[in-house]
Amino acid sequence: MNKPVIVTEESATAPVIVSDAAPGLAPKAAVAGPAYIVLAGISFSHFLNDTMQSLIASVYPILKDAYALDYAQIGMITLAFQFTASLLQPVVGHFTDKKAQPFSLAIGMGFTFFGLLLLSVAHLYPIILIAAALVGLGSAVFHPESARIARLASGGRYGFAQSVFQLGGSFGTSMGPVLAALIVVPFGQPSIAWFSSIAFLAIVILWRIGVWYKPQITTKKAAAVERHPDLPDFRRVRIALAVLVALLFSKQLYVSSLSSYYIFYLIDKFQVSTQAAQLYLFLFLAANAAGAFFGGPLGDRFGRKYVIWFSILGALPFTLALPYAGLVGSAVLTIFIGLIISSATSSIIVFAQELMPHRFGMISGVFFGVAFGIGGLGAAVLGKLADHTGIAFVYHLCAFLPALGLLAVFLPKIRQANSE
Repeated sequence: MNKPVIVTEESATAPVIVSDAAPGLAPKAAVAGPAYIVLAGISFSHFLNDTMQSLIASVYPILKDAYALDYAQIGMITLAFQFTASLLQPVVGHFTDKKAQPFSLAIGMGFTFFGLLLLSVAHLYPIILIAAALVGLGSAVFHPESARIARLASGGRYGFAQSVFQLGGSFGTSMGPVLAALIVVPFGQPSIAWFSSIAFLAIVILWRIGVWYKPQITTKKAAAVERHPDLPDFRRVRIALAVLVALLFSKQLYVSSLSSYYIFYLIDKFQVSTQAAQLYLFLFLAANAAGAFFGGPLGDRFGRKYVIWFSILGALPFTLALPYAGLVGSAVLTIFIGLIISSATSSIIVFAQELMPHRFGMISGVFFGVAFGIGGLGAAVLGKLADHTGIAFVYHLCAFLPALGLLAVFLPKIRQANSE
């Protein structure tokens, strides 16, 4: 893992400098290819991080029954977690643009470690909110800098590297309901403490990645990043970023409606058990993970704009059909929805990074932060709506969210060579 990675100048983001980055070395970067060991390590860390995060939503039925919580209070737990994650990620990204912190990932994972321990013993609603906020704080530190490491280790295959990174997180999210069904439901809230061992493993791996990352950074003053002549002007860049945020909004809010309330929807509509509902949720989240992996390479191959078009708008027929489907039909539809809608994630993030190459950490933090913030605010609003109108109405309303994919027509065309 100590082998240096040669990257192109486009991937060097001020003021983090990769010692071997120089325009004349671009051909060597292509030959070197991705640093697969580093990508595997950061993806596995993402898997562990998001596995622990997903436990929060997976234990909602337990917390709801144990403490007589309503849907609005459930939504506030998600908001507490997503609030710290979303607000702090751009701040962390901006700070690491100025001064990279190779061991910050391991330190950030420590907040998740303590958050899980606190959640396992929390018996008061405010303590549950604090525990969720601590897990969100760990996520805020993790995502911007780990996305930068994935890009440094990409060997120029940015979409592929982002997909490998996203795969770990998406697969980790899908494992939460399974682990909750197998461990937390039978053994109760205290068993959440067992998952702190996962956080400790992640700390060890991230410290080792920090050892690899540190030599890639120099203390030299960063050179100005030149804009590529094919990039749009700043006005169109701002419009494109706004469109990408809107597309991420539509995707993330729909995913949040499923990840936070799909269990309750299945229990309410089909009278399935809590464990069975968690396994149905796993089907959606596993499909979500698979779609996230394939989206990046497809964007490298065919263009990110086309992948964004397909993944957001392509999910619309399936989301519209979901509220009218039976139990088996719902399971099949959510698999298709997960596969299609999640394929946009890598392309949206890499597209935004290419529009603002001189603010890589901040842009990564903003888009990861927006994703978390939408999930948190969306969960709170949808929970309040479900209390007043019923959980089924929420899915009738959210079914139209992918129609916002039409906004992709306003995205500029960027030659694929810019990203490779």
